Amino acid sequence: MRTLLLCLALLAAPLLAASERVVSLAPSLSEIMLELDAVDLLVGVLDGGERPAPLVHIPSVGRIGQLEMESLLALQPTLVLLWPDSITRAQRDQIAQFGIQVLVVQPESLAQLGDQFALIGKRVGREEQGLRLEREFGRGLDQLRRQFHREQPLSVFYQIWNRPLYTLGGRQIISDAIEVCGGRNVFADLQLPAPQVSVESVLSRNPEAILAGSGAQLAEWKAWPQLAAVRNGYLWEVPDKGLERPSFQMLGAIGKLCEVMAQAAP
Repeated sequence: MRTLLLCLALLAAPLLAASERVVSLAPSLSEIMLELDAVDLLVGVLDGGERPAPLVHIPSVGRIGQLEMESLLALQPTLVLLWPDSITRAQRDQIAQFGIQVLVVQPESLAQLGDQFALIGKRVGREEQGLRLEREFGRGLDQLRRQFHREQPLSVFYQIWNRPLYTLGGRQIISDAIEVCGGRNVFADLQLPAPQVSVESVLSRNPEAILAGSGAQLAEWKAWPQLAAVRNGYLWEVPDKGLERPSFQMLGAIGKLCEVMAQAAP
């Protein structure tokens, strides 16, 4: 197996001076390549859900958490765009050992995401497009902040999963999106991106609103009528799953989130 991988890696060497051959190891990074008008450079993607139509023809190198290293090396990439949690540490080290350049992208804030449009754009020869996306993204966020500003932020519990119960920590980009919409993540003090919490801890923090992935998950909270969110009737489904994919399209998803949160009384 290792001999096969090494042979495939050596085949990639002559292409280093040619056009970039990019493999994206996260759906969000594949979308950024599309938004940069750089799909022609993509030779492989890691799957993690339905792809945008312009990306359906690109070869797969596996799924999130299940990278097929032989498939990746056979594509002879000169650059791998990496979201660290999409593959194992051992696989990251293996890619580096084969001499393939890796660009790690993991924005923890919306400002960092804007910076990374410019960073990726410059790296793949789409510098002008990257700078344009960075500017437009920043302007769009500023407009949303002004439009949905609240003197007293709305306290929000964002539920990722119900059994066990997972939420967002403060160093997670969706927590930043909640702030743009005039809210405050009630678990923003936690450092893990997706910490497990207890029902008791949610009750003690008593959020004014709850966001979750489905109506069934939200309905479970009605068992605790003492919760402010239940009393208020502010139990909302996440309006756009694009909120969970940090790319330029996230701006539109944040706008939909803001419209939902605007239902809450000032």
